[in-house]
Amino acid sequence: MNKKLGLAVAGAVMAFGASAANAAITIPAGDWTIDIGGNVNAYYTHTKVSGDLDTGAENKTNTVQTGLLPSALGIGGKTRQNDLDIAFQFTFFTGSDSGSGTSLGNNSLNIRQAYLTFGDKSWGTIKAGRDLGIFASDAILSDMTLLGVGVGAGAGGSSTLGRIGSGYMYADWVGQISYVSPNWNGFSFAAGVREPWTNGSDTTKKDMGFEGKVSYEWTGDYAGKIWLGGISQKHQSGTTAASATLNADGTVTLNPASDFDGYTSRGWDIGGKVSVAGFGLVGYYYDGKGLSGSTTTLAGGTALIPNGALFFSNVGKSDDKGGYVQATYVIPGVGTKLGASYGVSKSDPASGQGVAEFENKSWIVGAYHPLTKSLNLVAEYTDNKLENMGYVANQDGKAKTVSLGAILFF
Repeated sequence: MNKKLGLAVAGAVMAFGASAANAAITIPAGDWTIDIGGNVNAYYTHTKVSGDLDTGAENKTNTVQTGLLPSALGIGGKTRQNDLDIAFQFTFFTGSDSGSGTSLGNNSLNIRQAYLTFGDKSWGTIKAGRDLGIFASDAILSDMTLLGVGVGAGAGGSSTLGRIGSGYMYADWVGQISYVSPNWNGFSFAAGVREPWTNGSDTTKKDMGFEGKVSYEWTGDYAGKIWLGGISQKHQSGTTAASATLNADGTVTLNPASDFDGYTSRGWDIGGKVSVAGFGLVGYYYDGKGLSGSTTTLAGGTALIPNGALFFSNVGKSDDKGGYVQATYVIPGVGTKLGASYGVSKSDPASGQGVAEFENKSWIVGAYHPLTKSLNLVAEYTDNKLENMGYVANQDGKAKTVSLGAILFF
């Protein structure tokens, strides 16, 4: 993947049009410069499920859909006034599949970015509005499947999961007021207050969330970056959903819903990446309590994906951890990027709230070829395994996906 396309990936996720170098159209408008850019992608995906993901219906799914990064159109503007750099950004995301097989499909236009910034390189930048969260953002931006599909194909909607839920927690797009420091010879930090998210039972939205990270980045023959982040949010109370236990004799025991007291969701992560002579390596790890995420639909069935989104679902103060490793190599002259990664996420329910630790792990291999400076052809294979789905012992499933397609940045 060439440098311009790599910058376009980051721009597509973080702020379309924020840099004239990434924008397809730059329009002077008085004191302002307006940038327009985006991406369009589509993939053919073939997914085969087995185990408890196979519900007895057809265990294979074929579709044409967007990948981890939805198709998007971004409009931004920037200016310099009263010794301040001022900017705004709106980005509209959508999918490509029809969902129900008709033109009425289940896709919709989603404005994931709508924010303003102001600041100066001497003291930093303040952001207010909706944008990608701070915690775990480097994990998703370093994921090679950002150009592809990864886990979660065949379910419809505007995007797949990439490695979300099987290696890192989703930073997601959240309302926030945040601060990013200047770059001091590669060192910087960011901190923010984010909108309170409920745990599925506590809907008071009384306590704000807090997140931040510190990072150090360097260039040269051995370019790289390391980062350390954290997140915290208090919940007033919660109620676990009713669950079921599969017994050894094949019978099922029902566990009624129960209440639990308030608690604080919190987590930390650490990661790093380095590149040299066409080789790239990424390593990432996170740990926390009360982070367990929402449900997501896979081809053939629905499974509880831990940390699939920062949803704080109502399983109490669960123990959550995971990470991924990724190795890539760019073929000289050809430019094709070959990659392989392995990741896992684990979630152990709070005492009395379940019977088994849920585990979501996957192997992903991919090839990403820059046909032009703006267009990438993509081929991926994903082997995803889920253990103790819904925290029910011995409820296991597998999903294997082949995806072929293209992503165009403009």
